[in-house]
Amino acid sequence: MVEDPLTTADCLQITREVGFDHLLMGGKPYTTSCPLPFQADSVKTARDVTRSTLRRWGLHELSDDAALVVSELVTNAVRYAMYDAGRREIELLLMRVAPHVLLAVADPSDDVPRPKEPDFISENGRGLYIVETYSQCWGWDPLDRGGKAVWALFRTES
Repeated sequence: MVEDPLTTADCLQITREVGFDHLLMGGKPYTTSCPLPFQADSVKTARDVTRSTLRRWGLHELSDDAALVVSELVTNAVRYAMYDAGRREIELLLMRVAPHVLLAVADPSDDVPRPKEPDFISENGRGLYIVETYSQCWGWDPLDRGGKAVWALFRTES
């Protein structure tokens, strides 16, 4: 964790310089990564990992919003990502770079996430709208190994 407050741009630049591929390997201070299979119950697992990690970091105030956003990111990965011959799972990454928390979900699909105009009557199609509403910003980065990491950034109060 970096103790000096960083701007959003600084935080995103750090993740891009290090690279999501490297961060997803795990074992870094103030990061948590978790492989998830392509199945519906991965959404609950991702929520649980997100909540427990944020509690461990003393960031309980973010847990509800972050769990909702992670649910949407993992749901999109499970629903839309195609199976790659070499990788049959998605990966969740949480990273603390004070005063930010970055959530990322990597999947083997190279398809760019495209927000839809929210249809508030339909039960689906609002995922990226929810991500945008609850996070400070969101985006995606291609992975060197193929696929992408879709991320959302939160600013902490502490």
